[in-house]
Amino acid sequence: MTARDELRALLLEKSVCHGEFTLASGAKSDFYVDARVTTLDPRGACLIGEVGWELVRQTAAKLGKQVNAIGGLTMGADPVALSIGIAAQRENASTPLQVFTVRKEAKEHGRRKQIEGNFSRGDSVVIVDDVITTGGSTIQAIDAVEQAGGQVAFVLVLIDREEGGRQNIEKLGHTVVSVFTRTDLHEPPATADADSPANRA
Repeated sequence: MTARDELRALLLEKSVCHGEFTLASGAKSDFYVDARVTTLDPRGACLIGEVGWELVRQTAAKLGKQVNAIGGLTMGADPVALSIGIAAQRENASTPLQVFTVRKEAKEHGRRKQIEGNFSRGDSVVIVDDVITTGGSTIQAIDAVEQAGGQVAFVLVLIDREEGGRQNIEKLGHTVVSVFTRTDLHEPPATADADSPANRA
């Protein structure tokens, strides 16, 4: 089993839920991903780091981009970004991929920063999120980074719900890559039992 296959199995086991849910956007859905149950699982974090870092490398090479840091809007993006940063560090300690987090609003005390961690003006960054639906939280992180003088190399998401978020982000001129889509996380239908009524009909 590949790392991606193992990560998919873990998401299906721990994070993918079916029922009646209200999303952050206020929309109703019969499909919900409680991503943090996987992103904050030690094995899940290791798998996200391995798979995510490979996707970052491939996308950066394809786009001809150099990336200095990775991060997104707290708190969904935080464990994903850190996992990928750790995986990058293990592979190439001489050129670390720094990690940052974007607050929803700037702090009102201390250094009054909206972007915390290892971010500097002029950095080329990967914006990350755990799940995108409308893309609103990802776009909020993009806006904060650009206002602080950063450059967005591309966007990476763990799960694209395929409900317009990718398109909303791409309209702003940013490439979006996802580890999984909603389609990827639908388990194949169970094979009907040979003795079932349907097969006897």
